[in-house]
Amino acid sequence: MTKELEHSFVAQLEENQNIVHKICRLYTNDSDAHNDLFQEITIQLWRAYPKFRGDSKFSTWMYRVALNTAITLYRKSKRRVQTQDYEGVSFKITAEAYDDTIEEQLKLMYKAVKNLNDIDKALVFLYLEDKSYREIAETLGISEVNARVKMNRIKEKLRKILNP
Repeated sequence: MTKELEHSFVAQLEENQNIVHKICRLYTNDSDAHNDLFQEITIQLWRAYPKFRGDSKFSTWMYRVALNTAITLYRKSKRRVQTQDYEGVSFKITAEAYDDTIEEQLKLMYKAVKNLNDIDKALVFLYLEDKSYREIAETLGISEVNARVKMNRIKEKLRKILNP
């Protein structure tokens, strides 16, 4: 990978790293697991970056890689997840501290979302990030109609959980 490509990757990752932090928060329960997943997603993004064609926005592509990585590792959670060392990389990514002091209502919502299946979690996450149904469908590899139907069903399920 050229230096120019490396700098482009680092700049875009640092600009959009909160996406990865939010996904890590959805799929992990403690800070160590959060940090491990953040590192693994970063490695997968790094590996896949040379193949990024720019057909979609970087953030949309990043959502897809990060969610696929998180879901894959989440499904394999019964086995020990091995992360890969990227010390040989010639740059350091400066991670911003993730603010965990979010109001109680947000914690309750996260707790409810964690009870959903993997794909539904990803769909809710993208919806809450104000992504269009077209972008959600593209990111998750489903049809736009399917994304709308699933989201309506999830909303109803979450209403029942949050307002018994």
